[in-house]
Amino acid sequence: MLGACAAWSLITAAAHDGRPEGVLLAVLAVAAGYAAGRISGALLPVGAPLAGALAGIALTVAVPHLAPGPQIAVPLGHAGATAAVLTLSAGAACCAAWAAPAPAVRFALRLLAAGIAVLAAALGSTSGFVTCLAVLVSSLAAGRTRHRGAGMAVLAAVAALVTGLIWAVAARAVPDGLVAALEGRLTPHRVRLWRDAWHLLGDDAALGAGPGRFGELSTTSAQSLLSDGKPHSAPLQQAAEQGIVGVVLLAAAFGWVLYALWRGPRPTPVALTAGAALTALAAIAAIGNALSFTAVSVGAGLLAGMATARPLADESASRAPEAQARGAGRTPAW
Repeated sequence: MLGACAAWSLITAAAHDGRPEGVLLAVLAVAAGYAAGRISGALLPVGAPLAGALAGIALTVAVPHLAPGPQIAVPLGHAGATAAVLTLSAGAACCAAWAAPAPAVRFALRLLAAGIAVLAAALGSTSGFVTCLAVLVSSLAAGRTRHRGAGMAVLAAVAALVTGLIWAVAARAVPDGLVAALEGRLTPHRVRLWRDAWHLLGDDAALGAGPGRFGELSTTSAQSLLSDGKPHSAPLQQAAEQGIVGVVLLAAAFGWVLYALWRGPRPTPVALTAGAALTALAAIAAIGNALSFTAVSVGAGLLAGMATARPLADESASRAPEAQARGAGRTPAW
């Protein structure tokens, strides 16, 4: 799936003289994070997500802007990346809590997740506070969920609902009152960027305008004194720069992650907690530029990898009876 995303970015870049480096870097970051998550999650099912949560906290505090370059004013700046990193950190802490065997350790790790939400509020990230709290509540509810498939379906529906709302705003298909409410929270500038992305999609729905070309083709971005050249919405950026196929590939990548969590070997609470954190990230990315930051892409891959890894301790325990049976010269009953 990631290979298809990379290949399509190269195709659209060749067709419109685009710059696919950002997309390729994001794909590489997700792949590297996922591989590292699978390895560390198999070796340390509790320690790895705990280390990831602490690393996210340290990164947010030590590097507030998470990337070099001009610091654009909130909410068009780096607030989305901060909220995303803290949300992934809260999800990792909750996953570590469900993997911990001792009740006291579980309580301490959930307290850490609550502390991450408080940190988001202290840093002025309202969206981060809401998403961290939502991940914590979803993690607690996951302990009472027996069918993870239904939970994954709900998470997919939430992501689709948020994305559909953003698209409807960009296409002017919602009441003016709702648009005014969103502009009051997200600024009219961002809504105009979304509409520019929608118009670029209409110009070439198949291939888009080419990766990295939104900034030079968007009227709103060109008129801004401080602009990063992005529409501040991952689905709309895919649509504007890579066409409908790019949007389908982005949605398929997210769906594949939910499918991997559904079919993964980890307990249902761990899978649903990771799914909730990644869905919250999808919602943040739908209204901001969070996925433009390498730290966010790596963190998403890490969390997905750790939540789908099979701990070596479980594998060794499952093979022990078989080894004993072979040593005794008989075939296991199963």
